[in-house]
Order: sequence, then C-alpha cells, then structure tokens
Amino acid sequence: MGTGGTTQADDLADIVGQSLRMPMPIRLRATAMVAGLSLALVPLLAPLTGGPGAGLPPALAQQSQGLKVLRISAIPDQKPEKLNRLYPLVAQELSQQLGVTVKYVPMVDYPAAVSAFRTGDLDLVWFGGLTGVQARLQKSGAKVVAQRDIDASFNSIFIASTRSGLQPFRQQKGLTSLKGRRFTFGSESSTSGRLMPQYFLTQAGVKLSDFADGAPGFSGSHDATIALVSSGAYDAGVVNEQVWLSSLKDGKANPTKVIALWKSPGYQDYHWIAQPNLDQRFGKGFSSRLTKAILAWRPSDPKQKQILELFGAQKFVPASASSYGRIEQVGRQIGKIR
Repeated sequence: MGTGGTTQADDLADIVGQSLRMPMPIRLRATAMVAGLSLALVPLLAPLTGGPGAGLPPALAQQSQGLKVLRISAIPDQKPEKLNRLYPLVAQELSQQLGVTVKYVPMVDYPAAVSAFRTGDLDLVWFGGLTGVQARLQKSGAKVVAQRDIDASFNSIFIASTRSGLQPFRQQKGLTSLKGRRFTFGSESSTSGRLMPQYFLTQAGVKLSDFADGAPGFSGSHDATIALVSSGAYDAGVVNEQVWLSSLKDGKANPTKVIALWKSPGYQDYHWIAQPNLDQRFGKGFSSRLTKAILAWRPSDPKQKQILELFGAQKFVPASASSYGRIEQVGRQIGKIR
C-alpha cells in the first residue's frame, strides 16, 4: 500500500469503493477488513486530519513538524526552587526573542552539565568560570556568549559559625586562623566555592590537609554551605558573594549564627557558553542573534527585570574566552583541569 505514487488514504478509498460493488457476503468481509485497516492507519492518517504531529506524543510531534529545540541549562549552584523559577523564565524570554522553542533541562550536579554540553545534549549553558573552561576544552569551537556585569570581578566570602569564635580579618594571611578547623567548600567544581578559595588559601600558606580531620568538606552548593556553617556542623566555609548577600537579605543567613570573615580579591566567573553548531541547526546568524538577545536584557522590561534580579545583575555584557585564562591556570594547578 502507498506505492506507485499513491497515499494510504488513496488506497483506503479504493478498497471502500471496490467493496461497495461486491456481493453482500464478500462486501461484509471487505468492510471488516477496512475497519481493521482503519484502526491500524489512525497514527499514519492523524497528520492528514489534525495537522502536523496530531495524535503523537509531544516530543515525537515536534520531530514530525521538524521543530528545532534550543536546550538550555545551568550548573546547580543554588537550591532547585530558585533555579526552577529563573531558567524557565529565561527559556520563555529567549523563545520570544528568537522565535524558536527553548527548553530548560535541569542538571543534577556540575560535572553532569559539563558532560551534557560535551555530548551535544545541551545547546546553551550557564557555567561558572571553572566549568566553563572545562566545557570549552572538551568541545572544540564552543562560544563564550556573555557574562553578567558582576562577573568581570567576582568575589568569594569566607564565612564562620558564631559558635567557632573566629573573628573577621582584613588581610589574606588571616586565613591561617582556619587551620585545624572544620571547613567546607561548596561543589568540588565551583569557581567561587572551591577553585579560587583554594588558590587564596594556598597563597596564605593553608593546605587542605591543615583542616580538621586532614581534609575539607564539600557541601555541593552555596546554599548548603551557609546552612551547614550556620548550624555549627562546620566552623567555617566559603561561598560566592552574590549568594551570601542574597541570603542575608532574605533572612536565610542569620547574623547571630553565621558571619563573614574575609572577602577575596576579584576574578572572572560565570558566563553563558553555546554550542559551535547553532548556525547550522537554526540558520545563519543565529549565534549572533542569541548573543544580542541576552545582551539586550534590561530592567526597563518587566519580564527581563525579573530575570536580571534573579541573576543578581543589572545587565549582561560581552565576554571572551581569553578572560578566563587565570581560571584555567588555577584549575590546572589544583588538578581540576588536565
């Protein structure tokens, strides 16, 4: 059926027409055959009766219509509740700006985001400084799209439980007061919660083996670090400044339980990175349109204002791979980049 230039619908019509000219007993058998055939052809005929992809599961329907989906994600540096508020808004805004379907795909941890970008399962990812470098090194031609206005000089905040007796200090050498203490980083692949803090600790003469039990902890995220230090489970820890200030503002960091010890010097951090093949998949000039769309976000637009507030920024600015040379150097020094 459906050969010689005819369609399934043509064949079905021929069978029905022929059956009407048959004697009654034969006609009944032909009618039964047609009924069975109709059921079998429902999925095939759906596009003819209900538009492209009608009757198919959403994912298959999109494929049948030839829709291309821009898959975005981010390292899970904060609680899922905040990520699930922010990135669907980003997906909606980009979809409207670019005229394509955009889907947010949550990641379970930092390495998962890097791996999914490497395999091409993610098209655009909000990476930290370290994970961004890791992703680009594993994907030739990957493009740095943009960073926030606060990412050109980002900072880490070393914090302490008020139970610990630790006091704030102004000089980097004050980090030596953490020797022998229970200390936790955030994620092992976090730029602001591990990479640069370890670099500053090393500069001050503090080795990881100097902490209580001969090693630091790894909480997994900035929010978790604040919670663990606040509870007294760890004497001290380190988080990115943006999350620290946000936690103080919304009351998640209680100054009677946790305090800031020291603010680090600035360094490059978060940035958007895109796959190298977006122009081939979505059309010539798509990568440039994507960059311009993100750089155009302003607080004057209500939806974009909400996105920027959740990002803790006033706007996004141009960024380049060369800006992250120091991050790559430190990553190699501590063995996170090989």
